[in-house]
Amino acid sequence: MLFWLLYPLHAYWSFFNVFKYITFRTIYAALTALCLVLLLGKWFIKRMQVLQMGQVIRDDGPQSHLAKAGTPSMGGILVIGAISLATLLWADPSNLLVWVGLCIMWGFGLIGLLDDLLKVWHKHSRGLPGRWKLLGQVFFALVAGYLLYSFGEWDTRVSVPFFKEFRPDIGMFYVIFAVLVVIGASNAVNLTDGLDGLAIGPFVVVAAVYTLFSYLAGHSSIASYLQIPYISGAGELTVFCGAMVGAGLGFLWYNSYPASIFMGDVGSLGLGGALGAVAVLIKQEMLLVIAGGIFVLEAVSVMLQVGYFKATGGKRIFRMAPIHHHFELQGWKEPKVIVRFWIISIILGLIAISTLKLR
Repeated sequence: MLFWLLYPLHAYWSFFNVFKYITFRTIYAALTALCLVLLLGKWFIKRMQVLQMGQVIRDDGPQSHLAKAGTPSMGGILVIGAISLATLLWADPSNLLVWVGLCIMWGFGLIGLLDDLLKVWHKHSRGLPGRWKLLGQVFFALVAGYLLYSFGEWDTRVSVPFFKEFRPDIGMFYVIFAVLVVIGASNAVNLTDGLDGLAIGPFVVVAAVYTLFSYLAGHSSIASYLQIPYISGAGELTVFCGAMVGAGLGFLWYNSYPASIFMGDVGSLGLGGALGAVAVLIKQEMLLVIAGGIFVLEAVSVMLQVGYFKATGGKRIFRMAPIHHHFELQGWKEPKVIVRFWIISIILGLIAISTLKLR
């Protein structure tokens, strides 16, 4: 919006030239989202308390978590709102890729919101049935795919980190692959959101990695030099990713241990879907496995636990899944689990960036 309103003024005042630079608009999108969350955070927490939108704790989770029952939830509404406003203010509103990313975030966030509301209304941690969640996620992912197919470019090749020219073309199977990436990212972030600040920390790291990759993918000369796919218009996704970084940092102010508010499924599903969408849009789908390794670890731990439990008639690999609960039951204090997972996430983020040269 500001790009349309203010950049044309560069013909009269040279200062307004700065609005054509993606880097400038990304920085201020991040600061805008950060300030919105910080400034509205206390008010939002009080509103959730007044509306009695408190966290419902799993009955089968660690007993130490029962004390968190009633902590205001659905902070993802604030985060998604800040990202949306900052993106619409600082990105080019005519960019299709930005709208696809926003639509995925809104759609997946809506599913999470319904899940959160059902938990509060029924006073139970079950929420929206899994099949309805999945159906909704597939629907919104396919809508985004249709927008790309109808109005944008559709590339069915898959980029593989560490390889220069190995980009297999999987044809129409790419539709299924892209949907799995977005849904997988969304649910993996959701599974990670079990401790104070555990999910939002790695989310900020991954969003920062994709901020860099979006900028590079949208610059033809740099993309050619680094031998990564050039995606026309992907540079504007840098603004979107920057807004995610800023909003995530702002939310961490309130969500760090001990948390004053939780993001809820509206946040974890929406933000995870946004990461998956960006990964698909800039053709760096497989990079998400590295940069978002913490999310992958959490999701895989659940799948292994459930599969092994069913195959062996009740035996377990971990004391509890997702794996962060396993470490809690091993005696690690909650802050130690959180910070160590953050450290691992930063290391994985650096490894992901290193793939730019290790090709």
